[in-house]
Parts: sequence; C-alpha cells; structure tokens
Amino acid sequence: MRAEATQRVALVFSLLDANHSGVLEAEDFTLMADRVVAAAPEAAAPAKDRLRGAFAQYWTTLRTTLDTNGDGEIDFEEYAACVLSPERFDATVTEFAEALAALGDPDGDGLIDRQDFLALMTAIGFAPVNTEALFEAFGPTTADQLPVPVWVEGIKDFYAPEKTDIPGDQLVGGVTV
Repeated sequence: MRAEATQRVALVFSLLDANHSGVLEAEDFTLMADRVVAAAPEAAAPAKDRLRGAFAQYWTTLRTTLDTNGDGEIDFEEYAACVLSPERFDATVTEFAEALAALGDPDGDGLIDRQDFLALMTAIGFAPVNTEALFEAFGPTTADQLPVPVWVEGIKDFYAPEKTDIPGDQLVGGVTV
C-alpha cells in the first residue's frame, strides 16, 4: 500500500473514533453525524437526515464487512483491511460523499461556499489549516465556491488507495477534535 493511502487510512480511523475509545463502534458514527449536522444549521432537514443515514450506512458496512471477531467493534487492523478491497465500500463512500456535499450546499445551487465547506470539514475533525489547503487545492471559483461534483469526487478519491497526489492529501498532517 502506498504511503499516502496508509496515512489517509490512519487519519480517517482517528477521526471516525469520535468517542476516542481506540476502536470504532456504532456510537462513534452517531456522535460524528450529530457533530457534522450541527455545523450546517442552514441545511434542510432532508439533507441532515441523509447525512445521518450515510453515517449509519458507513457503520453498518464496516461492521458487517470488517468485524472479523464479531465483537461489534472495529479496531485499526480490521479497519485497515478495507483498503485491500475498496470496491466493497464504493456504494457507502459514494453515498457519504454525496450526502456530505448536499449538506454543504444548503441553497441547492450546486456550489459549496468556503465557510460551509470549512465548517463541515472542521466538524469532522480535520485541522483548519489543512481544510483551507484542501479547499484551495480543489480550485475554487472566483466567487470562492466549489462545485458539488468536485467535492464528491475528491472524497471518493480520498478513500481510493491507488490514488496519489490528490487534493485530499492536503488533509494528512493535522487533526482537531
């Protein structure tokens, strides 16, 4: 596995461990969903519900696919196995990416304002400086916005272990929670 992918896997695991227990469990995904939804007060209820559903789907997919010892928890070794077969998670990652981007586009114009992007990414736990760098790496419009499809594809790329030199690599190197 490429070093970039290994760093992304470790970062995502640390972020998803929202209760800091050292393992992933259902509570982490509820906590994360609540935190991210709270960062989008302008979003409509259906967008908030979709994101909560995406986090629930994420947990269910991990639990049913990776919980090799059946304890209802995913440790880092179990989680890291997902990069060996990312195709098992394509639908889950796509739904998560689309739900997060929809939450960041509360007016439905297909564009995500910088402040909405930063609020959501910070709520997930990414370091603000890295989040700013990511926004710039995506190439915002002159109105300081990102097209929704750019962010969706960027999220999907972040979860693809074969991808290198992607904008999402800006996120590796700092976490706040």
